Amino acid sequence: MTSLPAADALSYPYAQTQPARGASIELLPGVRWLRMGLPFALDHINLWLLDDTIDGVRGWTLVDCGIDSAPTREAWEQVFAAELQGRPVLRVVVTHMHPDHVGLAHWLTARWNCLLWMSATDYAVASMAARGCMTIGGEPMAAHFAAHGLRDETVLQAIRQRTDYYTGLVPAMPPRFRRLQHGDVLRIGGRDWRCVVGFGHAPEHISLHCAQDDVFIAGDMLLPRISTNVSVNDNEPLSNPLQQFLDSLERFATLLDNGTLVLPSHGLPFRGALTRIAQLQQHHQQRLAEVVAACASAQTAADLLPVLFKRPLDVHQLTFAMGESIAHLHKLWFDGQLRRIDDGGVYRFVR
Repeated sequence: MTSLPAADALSYPYAQTQPARGASIELLPGVRWLRMGLPFALDHINLWLLDDTIDGVRGWTLVDCGIDSAPTREAWEQVFAAELQGRPVLRVVVTHMHPDHVGLAHWLTARWNCLLWMSATDYAVASMAARGCMTIGGEPMAAHFAAHGLRDETVLQAIRQRTDYYTGLVPAMPPRFRRLQHGDVLRIGGRDWRCVVGFGHAPEHISLHCAQDDVFIAGDMLLPRISTNVSVNDNEPLSNPLQQFLDSLERFATLLDNGTLVLPSHGLPFRGALTRIAQLQQHHQQRLAEVVAACASAQTAADLLPVLFKRPLDVHQLTFAMGESIAHLHKLWFDGQLRRIDDGGVYRFVR
């Protein structure tokens, strides 16, 4: 994910206010904001607590979960004790399969004897990954990045050794779920929340839009200060996620406006959705132009890391950066602006 300083053009209706650990802030009647810590450079995730009634029982719908870790469980226990007003959690909605969003779904649904709601694609991918059936990291990822020019053996070995990255953060998935699809409407606490699918960041990301109050629970699809990561991964090596992401932004632009209150998974709640969409579109067009210019001579994705990322990268960040570099090359390749050359098992791209 790349920082975009131009995001200062947005407005932040709650200023720099942030919920304390284990506490919540009410943004609208029946819509509360939680924040959980993450052990990465991106050090937090925003979660949402929605006042709800199901089958005559008044309680709460949770949106996203945090990773499975002792500090996150402790923070949730504080929320249960202080923020639920003695009412139960009725369901858990998860936007997508990444660990910071789905990691504690198994624990939360068991703790409250309720059901997980998410897209079928992301549920299936998360379930496979949590069972170790689809390694996120390890030898397949190292070979994928080596085929795109990564040659630092120390980094490659570190990637090979990351065989438990997903399972360490998502050790299990709930055995049952309720499928969410684009266009579904969830009645939550007197509001209709329409499911809006987004692609490019996750297999089938679900955001929630309440037209009545012009509120958009964006997940990772629309963030105020960083660009959403879009990566070509080893399990889908011929994908074109950047095109999918840009197509999703176009779809969001038909639903939202600059008055929409956007509730992102990272950063602060903001207004200015159309401005932000335009910033993200411009950002990627600039990056694509830089890649085309660099590919006057044949380049690998690894060669382009200094072009796309101007800061030092640790191994965790480098895996995202490599995936994103390949994604930019793939869009240009699929658009016919670049050719791909197999140079002895290493892919190079040239105009």
